Amino acid sequence: MRAMVFDGSAPLLAERELPDPVPAAGQLLIDVHACGVCRTDLHVVDGDLAHPKRPVIPGHEIVGTVAAMGEGASGFAIGERVGVPWLGHACGHCRYCARGRENLCDAPGFTGYTIDGGYAERTVADSRYCLRLPDRYTDVEAAPLLCAGLIGYRTLAMAGDAERVGIYGFGAAAHIVAQVARHQGRTVYAFTRPGDATAQQLARRLGAHWAGGSDERGPAALDAALIFAPVGALVPRALEAVVKGGVVVCGGIHMSTIPAFSYDLLWGERRLVSVANLTREDGHAFMKIAGQTPLEIETTPYPFTEANRALSDLREGRLSGAAVLTMKR
Repeated sequence: MRAMVFDGSAPLLAERELPDPVPAAGQLLIDVHACGVCRTDLHVVDGDLAHPKRPVIPGHEIVGTVAAMGEGASGFAIGERVGVPWLGHACGHCRYCARGRENLCDAPGFTGYTIDGGYAERTVADSRYCLRLPDRYTDVEAAPLLCAGLIGYRTLAMAGDAERVGIYGFGAAAHIVAQVARHQGRTVYAFTRPGDATAQQLARRLGAHWAGGSDERGPAALDAALIFAPVGALVPRALEAVVKGGVVVCGGIHMSTIPAFSYDLLWGERRLVSVANLTREDGHAFMKIAGQTPLEIETTPYPFTEANRALSDLREGRLSGAAVLTMKR
């Protein structure tokens, strides 16, 4: 099979011809149809995340069909469409797994980071951690649901019942969660890169009450702020924008250094929290929402052999919505 591989020698992926993977016990062999390009993939390639598997095939927003099943694999049938998310497996017995918090597992496996992922024609995945996808979305549309959608969902859930929600960084995750928030009756305020008229226009089209630059003050105080851009300087700005008792949720896996800020921004029982990974329960709950709610998924498709161009476009902010690699069969 063909695959795009990161070996750590340079911030680029190399196309390689590799043997087809063989499903072990409990695993599915999957013919990959599409794989989303996530900012976490960029963090792996740019060296922002420590200790990736090397070499590794990135990609953790995988949509494909089951080609074969290892002994004991269950929940899917050969030929069925399947989604593979970031959480590849959890140990099942550490203190976090025992409390239903497998996203914080002490010995996890992450797709496209510590486990080979979906920038390839075929991959294998633990059947217990794979997800069924709503029929209403094409393969390309479904791919971003598997991380951008899931992390956005978990980030919004941590905002509780906040009515006025500010979203900082209007990319793949934000454009999905903004629609979920609107369908829940919340008022959405979008804060983009200063001067990014394209992202602001997209935000308004998807139901944002207001859209402007992250250097601007919105028209109303926020009950919660969700930060998806990996920019630590946004944290003090978001704290300044939320009301007393409000919450700022950092939805990314990596962020640049947060600058010092005065205590008065945190005072008033404001909370600053982060989101780490996801659980299978998140996956099932969000896919149910996505199946019931007609989400508009903004995508830019690339042939999978052009993964480096997709990563570069993401790095430089040239994307609207989500980049998705496609496999021509």
